[in-house]
Amino acid sequence: MAEKKTSPTFDVIMRNLKSRNFAPIYILMGEESYYIDLIADYISDHVLPEEERDFNQTIIYGADVNSSQIVDMARRYPMMAEYQVVVVKEAQNLRDWSAIEKYAEKQVMKSTILVLCYKNGALDRKKKAVNSLFAKIEAIGGIIYESKKKRESELPAFIENYLKEQKATIDNKSCQMIADHIGSDLSRLASELDKVLISLPEGKRRITADIVEREIGVSKEFNTFELRNAIINRDVYKANQIIKYFDSNPKSGSIYAFLPNIFSFFQNLMVAYYAPDKRNDYALAQYMELRGSWAAQDYMIGMKNYTGTKTLQIISKIREIDAKTKGLDNPNTGAGDLMKELIFFILH
Repeated sequence: MAEKKTSPTFDVIMRNLKSRNFAPIYILMGEESYYIDLIADYISDHVLPEEERDFNQTIIYGADVNSSQIVDMARRYPMMAEYQVVVVKEAQNLRDWSAIEKYAEKQVMKSTILVLCYKNGALDRKKKAVNSLFAKIEAIGGIIYESKKKRESELPAFIENYLKEQKATIDNKSCQMIADHIGSDLSRLASELDKVLISLPEGKRRITADIVEREIGVSKEFNTFELRNAIINRDVYKANQIIKYFDSNPKSGSIYAFLPNIFSFFQNLMVAYYAPDKRNDYALAQYMELRGSWAAQDYMIGMKNYTGTKTLQIISKIREIDAKTKGLDNPNTGAGDLMKELIFFILH
């Protein structure tokens, strides 16, 4: 049985592009448009010098062309240049890819860089026709890249890495505040981070909760991060303060924003109970694959404040509330009341 080819990562693709190691065809697809745009924009901005783009760079949209027309463009020779670039945006609107498969199999031009941007989904690898298309593209050194949505738990690392590239740092609380407030739309997240970076005084590259509150509009006292801390520490007064604030300021926080965060904590807390060494923060962090021993402190406090039985009951209650927010077995209870019901159950 043939060994399955591993798809290249975003970092590998960008490293090859910066080394001017270009593939003849790129299919960039997936739910997360951020990385698709970064790759396509880099190719558009860096493969050809500006003076060569008028005659050798074509940007078209999938709704306006068919695959035969794309191939006709790809088979042209560059004019007084080493390469020509053809970028197809919104390639999910293409109805038929057979001409592109034929081009990859028999007609590919080494002087053409063909980029197909397929957003809001991906071509189904389980389909025979798609599998055949991918196999032929990969056989000639082409790239198949799927850009997947980041999980909520991956957002802090994305924020830290993004800021590190801009030679800036951020504390854990501020990082989580931004992640919780913006969510997993990476394009919007990057835009908000850029706005924060521009606001930093000259010579200061540290982002704090005060800066996040001022520039993004997240309260440094009443946010999902602080609610999570109040729940971990079983601080009834603080948790209820935050819930009351959320109820009065829906844009600042809601059950839809904090539910995944709280569920993730208690789900991981259940895992922590099975750790061989629960009292050692380093060992616990290793067992739970956390980012550092500091991250284990929350779970060590959580195990003091919540029994294993109570944790299981809370997980079950969160699932029940989540179903009710989606209208299941819930004819008329509003999100605010569901939020209060859940917090009362957790803390009592």
